[in-house]
Amino acid sequence: MSYLQIVDIVTGVLFTILGAVMAHFVLFAIAGVFKKPPCPKAERINRLGLIIPARNEESVVCGLIESIQKNNYPQDQLQIFVIAHNCVDKTAEVARATGATVYEYNNPDENTMGYAFKYLFSCIERDFGTQNFDGFILFNADNILDKDYISRMNDAFEYYHRDSVITSFRNSKNFGTNLISGLYGMYFALGSRLDSHGRTMLGCSTRVQGTGYLINSEIVKNGWPYVSLTEDWEFTVDQIMLGKKIRYCNDAVFYDEQPTSVKIMWRQRVRWSRGHLLVFYARFIEMVSKLFKKETKNRVSLYDITAYIMPSPLMFLVLQVLQAGLMLLAPLFDPNITLSQLLFGEGSILTSHGMIFSWLRSSAFSFVIMMLLAVVVFIIERKRILGVSLWKKILITLVWPVYLALQLPIDVQAFFSRNLGWKPIPHNDQTSFEHVNQPKESDETE
Repeated sequence: MSYLQIVDIVTGVLFTILGAVMAHFVLFAIAGVFKKPPCPKAERINRLGLIIPARNEESVVCGLIESIQKNNYPQDQLQIFVIAHNCVDKTAEVARATGATVYEYNNPDENTMGYAFKYLFSCIERDFGTQNFDGFILFNADNILDKDYISRMNDAFEYYHRDSVITSFRNSKNFGTNLISGLYGMYFALGSRLDSHGRTMLGCSTRVQGTGYLINSEIVKNGWPYVSLTEDWEFTVDQIMLGKKIRYCNDAVFYDEQPTSVKIMWRQRVRWSRGHLLVFYARFIEMVSKLFKKETKNRVSLYDITAYIMPSPLMFLVLQVLQAGLMLLAPLFDPNITLSQLLFGEGSILTSHGMIFSWLRSSAFSFVIMMLLAVVVFIIERKRILGVSLWKKILITLVWPVYLALQLPIDVQAFFSRNLGWKPIPHNDQTSFEHVNQPKESDETE
């Protein structure tokens, strides 16, 4: 057996193992294409607290509060809480004017959204008692709700016996503004439908993605402990480790404002990636260990989130570098092999045996698959993704694989980054409750 054959076998086995660990993601994506009937209308009307963290959000926070107040849900069963966190504008003042219960918290050393939640829940426990609420829905200040959002979340909450966290469809207020906001919109639409919906369809736990989720008040009876860069990942891991499930409600839709510049997009994604890595470092060994314990509940969900939390782009990069390095050493073991043959194949002609051609072929295949996923999302969500012209849909589809491929350099930067904080994302979109709830007469707005 030649040196190159040994390298092919060893690296092939490693790539196969890593791919097999994540192969079940394909099943979730397939299941996510199919719609599930809505949860039956709940007889019980739960008392809910609406949680809004806000940092310098005076221009948008009233829009979210208005959409809560206009929701088709008994308003006497709702209480809106705003935490104005490290604000230097009039966020607290304008929120109070709407009737919301507002707390202010200023501590520049505690600058993640998790700290805002932690302080707010301590205030709620002190002044109202968390147990006087059945649950809490956590938002971002720039969100706008569909008119039936809260009732749909309540239906799912009751359907799952108030024992599961309920997350929802994250649509975009500014999907069609430009390419960057459109790519973000695709990221969350695809994540909601092909990821979260698929997992719920197959009985597996999904995860929360930043905002738009309902929790039982029991979860915060002792406070909110998740304060890292990505408190949603921390929270998700803990719930699954405790044997709980996070369910997805496809019929509850909220709208989020997405960044519109490359600079802000990059900064935000590096923060997400760094937080993801920190949770991986802190919890991965514990999660793997729990997989093999007899008393573990929801083992499939735990396996899935353990695979999900792995920094797969970085792991694939390490394997590719290892493979390339080992192959480039081949001339040391066989003088008949040249560098040109290794890179381009026999006779310096592009063949299936050349490293460059093999890389281009696998990249092209991945590129096509990712584009097809974007096409599928635009088709199955055509009634909810509105205000995006046909040419923008085509552009988003073509660039979507590039958006995903950027995760690799983002992960590399996040690996070496330190002292990242929760920096505010500019929110200026003035999309109103009436705009997102206007009758949809056609499947698509051009």
